[in-house]
Amino acid sequence: GQVAGQVAGQVSPQVAAVLKVCQQEMLRAELMNALDLKGRDNFLKKYLEPALSLGLIEMTQPDSPRSPTQKYRLTAKGQKLLKENFK
Repeated sequence: GQVAGQVAGQVSPQVAAVLKVCQQEMLRAELMNALDLKGRDNFLKKYLEPALSLGLIEMTQPDSPRSPTQKYRLTAKGQKLLKENFK
């Protein structure tokens, strides 16, 4: 509980938004669409990269990060945080 609370405190509103829309494996474009975002650089810097670095989402193809078929999904940590803090 305490660790989840500490992590939740580090999660920006942008990362929380990614967690809320990432209910299954999704392409970057699908995530951006679900969040109604147009700017790719903004999305990567403020939404995707922080969520990845916190271990809340993961790539489905970690060996090919730039693959056009790369998808993202919640990790167990991301699912737990979402369930406990961002209902």
